[in-house]
Amino acid sequence: MQLNNSRRGRPPRQSVYQRLNEAVTELRDRMGGLPSPTEAEDIWTSIWYQEAHQSTALEGNTLVIEQVEALLAQGLAVGNKELREYMEVTGYANAAKWVYGQALDPGDWAPDAPVTLTEVRHVHELALGPVWNVAPHPSATEKEHPGSFRRHDIQPFPGGMTPPSWVEVEAAVADWVKSLSAISSRENPIESIADAHASFERIHPFLDGNGRTGRLVLNLILVRMGYPPVIIYKRDRSKYLRSLQRADGGDPGPLGELIARAITDNLYRFVVPAVAGPNRLVPLAVLATKERSVISLRAAIERGRLRAQKGSDGQWRSSRAWVDEYVVSKHRRD
Repeated sequence: MQLNNSRRGRPPRQSVYQRLNEAVTELRDRMGGLPSPTEAEDIWTSIWYQEAHQSTALEGNTLVIEQVEALLAQGLAVGNKELREYMEVTGYANAAKWVYGQALDPGDWAPDAPVTLTEVRHVHELALGPVWNVAPHPSATEKEHPGSFRRHDIQPFPGGMTPPSWVEVEAAVADWVKSLSAISSRENPIESIADAHASFERIHPFLDGNGRTGRLVLNLILVRMGYPPVIIYKRDRSKYLRSLQRADGGDPGPLGELIARAITDNLYRFVVPAVAGPNRLVPLAVLATKERSVISLRAAIERGRLRAQKGSDGQWRSSRAWVDEYVVSKHRRD
């Protein structure tokens, strides 16, 4: 796998984990860890919009990001979509906002483990409650409302994995929660978290909303451990599902790599720009704008017009000050 990644021009998996660890360590050293939503509202709001949009889009929701932002920021149902779709996004957003706050400041809910059984059920209740009120699952019994475990058996997954019988679900989730206590002591916590995420999806504890709930609980674990939330983009849906299947077969590596890359991207896209000074060297993706793409910045570096440094990971890094200097000199030439 590592050889294949290198052949395609991508760094091997261990380099991906190393890059993430270095970024998180720097965040802790410079800021003492992730800022709270109160301290950095803009950072968390941007992540919130994207997570609510992308995670529901993975499940088939058709709202675009502009509609999601209008719904969450202003309460406006822009467009001509079914009410169910707006409620899916609303429920997910309610749950995601609760996850961020709960992970950073649990208050009276303070757990002894990365996640509790009560938190898992509460996340599902928040995420599924609004849509359930307007479009409940057609097969649901009175005991299968949001926050309650399924009382139906689930058909085998496309890859052949069969979730446990509904009578085993509560015990299976309780065992899953207990297994999370060992994550922080493992050599590669991200791969262990990925394995735990896949295990949750194999249990499929609820009648509906397992994917959304699983990703929300994944982020509860990540933020609680000092990482930013992960956003699995709709464009990566096939890769995500294949990685889950690989994890079902005993290889959580591809899923761990996907999660590590997504966390690192979020650091550089949302967190780093907000805390980086004008002279700090950051990846080109952080400095790119609609007017100046990563490709155009790299071209300016290659022509010797934009100052930059190439790191040991093969990435070019520049600073806002150097980009501003380049823009001024470019206008003079024009």
